[in-house]
Amino acid sequence: MAYCRREISAPHLTGTTLRALAALAESAVSGGLVRRQMFAQAGIDALRGLTLDEPPTPAPRHPFAAAPAAPAVDLVALANAAAGKPAHFETAADLAAAYRSGHATPSQVAERVAEVVDDSERCDPPLRLFIARDQEAVLRQAAASSERFRQGAPLGPLDGVPVAVKDEIDVAGYPTTLGTSFQGSAPAAADATAVARLRAAGAVVIGKTNMHEIGIGVTGVNPHHGAARNPYRLDRVTGGSSSGSAAAVAAGLCPLALGADGGGSIRIPAALCGVVGLKPTFGRVSEHGAAPLCWSVAHLGPIGASARDVALGYALIAGPDGADAGSLQQPPVELDRFDDGDLSSLTVGIFAPWFEDADAAVVEAGRRLLDGLAALGLGRREVEIEDLDLFQLAHLVTIVSEMLESQRPHLAQHRARYGGDVRLNLALAEGLTATDYVRAQRLRTRACRNLLAALANADLLLTPATAGVAPPIHPAALACGESNLTGLNRLMRFAAIGNLTGLPAITFPAGYTVDGLPIGYQLIGRPWSEGLLLRVANAIEKLVERRQPRWHRTLLG
Repeated sequence: MAYCRREISAPHLTGTTLRALAALAESAVSGGLVRRQMFAQAGIDALRGLTLDEPPTPAPRHPFAAAPAAPAVDLVALANAAAGKPAHFETAADLAAAYRSGHATPSQVAERVAEVVDDSERCDPPLRLFIARDQEAVLRQAAASSERFRQGAPLGPLDGVPVAVKDEIDVAGYPTTLGTSFQGSAPAAADATAVARLRAAGAVVIGKTNMHEIGIGVTGVNPHHGAARNPYRLDRVTGGSSSGSAAAVAAGLCPLALGADGGGSIRIPAALCGVVGLKPTFGRVSEHGAAPLCWSVAHLGPIGASARDVALGYALIAGPDGADAGSLQQPPVELDRFDDGDLSSLTVGIFAPWFEDADAAVVEAGRRLLDGLAALGLGRREVEIEDLDLFQLAHLVTIVSEMLESQRPHLAQHRARYGGDVRLNLALAEGLTATDYVRAQRLRTRACRNLLAALANADLLLTPATAGVAPPIHPAALACGESNLTGLNRLMRFAAIGNLTGLPAITFPAGYTVDGLPIGYQLIGRPWSEGLLLRVANAIEKLVERRQPRWHRTLLG
């Protein structure tokens, strides 16, 4: 079957029109008609008309060959090998070197972070990267780290390094609002496992970052906490839903942040903000302490200034966790060949019609990238992946159905307090059936089969991260969000398949448009191949120019 992308003709809605449509969709009288029309526009009718042979796959869990216990990743060696770091960005290795030399202390950097965040809020318009901060808690963490360095006993290469956390992930003492105006009324009692592992390594948690409300959109425009702004152009979206995490890294506030990805929510904002984002294999990183929004497509992962920063974060947060049964069955975490730039033993797969289904500037950047990778010895093979349009629908049905269920405890009392786009999406999800959901899981079985078949012929798949660069923030969307299915598809076109199949994927900078907006590309790997993805992304950093965002600050003098 040839590559086919379903064209979406739904209107772009904001403001009063969006609120009115959301109210109609919620109505017992008119809701059915609204849903039928929008389902037809989105392609749900096509899903309902399919003949399927596959059984359902309720969650994308991947087996692995038994392997002997591997030594833990040597984080110090990984950090100390940081040669040829990306220009214009301070990395965790830069901060660690400054602490060791006495050029700076974690306490001084923590104070500088506060200054920079305050500066970002005084902008016109403000960047709105954080939902919550506790400067006293930050300074206490930094003081403890400074004392460890004074005694010559740092905990590792992330000791004293500022790290931001998406407000979907619990941090003790902070509310977890999910970007809403009413959830998280009490602070979390304990850190999520991923946060606890970073904190145990000495990382300084600097606050909870802004996000698209409940993670159900990909722009980062939040009507309650303000639209997160792209540091490359403040009139552009960051992408979402890990909007503040990616933008905080791009702006220089921290070299590493935690994000969550149910349909591209790490990789899309990383791409639009010109940084690196990794969505690990499903189950690789514990979900304990992350809000249960979309159980079968949810992933936590790192966003960083460089592939090395992401590798350091990944190595710390990945691995089994007794508090999350879904994380227990996995092979050892390894990054043994991270700095091996000889790619001559590897092959990248390209599905040309999919690869080229993006703006001309994005496709051209991909062609330049392929030329550079060929110079590093990476082979290229043409592959085919059938039914990508159907897999998009299967992901859509899966994630909105699960998000609706996650929000049911709040709908009776708080439905009107969600933004207009969230209200509309939840109302539409209420029109989906159990049969729709099961059919989506049957398509997930096919998606896993088709992607793994392509990866049997290539070590990696290369695609754009998004079909275009960061779109403008629509002024009318600021008050209640927006419904823009065409724009949504442009941003999610290449990302959602990784969540549906649970395969690992990494997004990295691949160039810029003529007006300086970042272009991101994506590598998709076989199950549990995060080490290979990070190795290739690290090699790519030596090929691709990096430019500092227009709004960027440094933490070291």
